[in-house]
Amino acid sequence: MQSLRHPLDGLTVLERGWLSSNNVLIHAAHSEAGTVLVDASHVNHAAQTVALVRHALQGGRLDRVVNTHLHSDHCGGNATLQREFGVPVIVPPGSADAVRAWDVARLTYDASGQRCERFEVSGTMSPGERFIAGGRSWEVLAAPGHDPDSVMLFDAATGVLISADALWEHGFGVVFPEIDGEPGFDDVGAVLDAIERLPVRVVIPGHGAPFSDVTAALARARSRLAAFQADPARHARHAAKVLIKYHLMEERQQPLDGLLRWAAATSMLAALWARHGVHESESPAAWGERLVRDLAGAGVLTLQDGMVSDR
Repeated sequence: MQSLRHPLDGLTVLERGWLSSNNVLIHAAHSEAGTVLVDASHVNHAAQTVALVRHALQGGRLDRVVNTHLHSDHCGGNATLQREFGVPVIVPPGSADAVRAWDVARLTYDASGQRCERFEVSGTMSPGERFIAGGRSWEVLAAPGHDPDSVMLFDAATGVLISADALWEHGFGVVFPEIDGEPGFDDVGAVLDAIERLPVRVVIPGHGAPFSDVTAALARARSRLAAFQADPARHARHAAKVLIKYHLMEERQQPLDGLLRWAAATSMLAALWARHGVHESESPAAWGERLVRDLAGAGVLTLQDGMVSDR
């Protein structure tokens, strides 16, 4: 293995935002076929992703794309990257058959009201496996909770953890199994425990800047998890607001009545209302309007003259 002066030497982290996940380029070491790209961001930003990746490659070759999980903010650019670079896409094994069949129900794109362009799967990477990229040995680690099939990537030699949405500097991603009435909070806690046992020096999260104070991030994540476990309805409201905000990030602007029709037709929001919102409002649409007004009051959206806009 090559000698690295800093944990992030040989890596390019493209910090994006919330609609699009971060991208991590693991640049090829001597004798390797090419650079590996971890996660591909949202389809709305696919052209921008291609431009950023091409610039970061500096004339080098992109060898493959690997996805930590298949939420639309992490894999929406896969199809465009395949067309532009002719690269294979590697995904966690639990999601591969759904992609091959393009089963949008299993992939949850219909249920969440989100969109993702169809792409081709070339292979899988399973927890416990390792692969060499950038002169590093990356171990694939199971990271259920946010998504049952999600994985993280860890380089023990430098202490770099690509955590996806299992751990951010200030929290973690929505626990999607809980939306479906399945347990997920315990998995989140187990993954946080697993991260604590690793010799992590730097975390590259799915959203936000890389960070090194892992102890503080874990403490914040555990505090947030405990609050959700003590009050599952709090997580339900948070998840519903995230779905609405994400939709507005996709659309940028939408009439309130159109947004509420979308909310009523989105099965994840209907399920959340049935379990947690039914005592607060008479219908998914009414609950959705209440949540939109909450988001506008918090300055996350704007609501003016019947038009809802992202901000």
